[in-house]
Amino acid sequence: MLTSTEDARSNRADRRLASTLAAVAGALNTAAFESVGFFSANMTGNVSSLSANLAKLNLVPGIFFLWIVATFISGAVFSTIIINAGRRKNIRSVYALNILIEGGALMILGIVESWLTPSSPGVVLILSLSFLMGLQNAVVTRISNARVRTTHVSGTSTDIGIELAMLFDVVRRKESPKEAPLYLERLRLHSFTLISFLLGGVGGVWLFNALGYRFLILIGFGLIYLAMHATLRKHSDDNT
Repeated sequence: MLTSTEDARSNRADRRLASTLAAVAGALNTAAFESVGFFSANMTGNVSSLSANLAKLNLVPGIFFLWIVATFISGAVFSTIIINAGRRKNIRSVYALNILIEGGALMILGIVESWLTPSSPGVVLILSLSFLMGLQNAVVTRISNARVRTTHVSGTSTDIGIELAMLFDVVRRKESPKEAPLYLERLRLHSFTLISFLLGGVGGVWLFNALGYRFLILIGFGLIYLAMHATLRKHSDDNT
């Protein structure tokens, strides 16, 4: 799931990747909104809010939304630099390394928010999560050759509509029936992503209400386990 890349990936690997990391993104995004009223991964909404505040000359909130967008982009830049370096050295586990970094950062963020009481907890939380969501989205995009996205669902919802329309044309004999399995597989992938994001969001709110910011530690631990398992499995396969 975190080692095979691009065209070498199976449909099952893409579905597992989409289901797991979309659930994580949904949990973090909705829990952040539940906590402080801002989304960490919804760049469409954040850019729209930036535009509205700039139009009204509300510079202080406008600058905050600008920072959210900038940190998301910075996370994607950071992730891509690591991935590029790993690909040049033929390190197949570099994608898992980025998820390991995300998991470790979430655990640190959970500790900071739970016990160290930062002076601006909402700002620290949203900017940190925006950076990590940018990092995660870059990982998923690069490893799947842009077939999978996990931190937002606007594009995914559009893709579902496209595949449904293609299947409708197959039924009407306007498209070749030979392509139907491809459309069905894409529809399955995008539907898995949307449903996982939805269920992850529900779980994120429940976990936040039950555990507070300690739920970040739990999710971080899960990502670390996922990354280490993928890396160790890859090394084991290479040695057999």
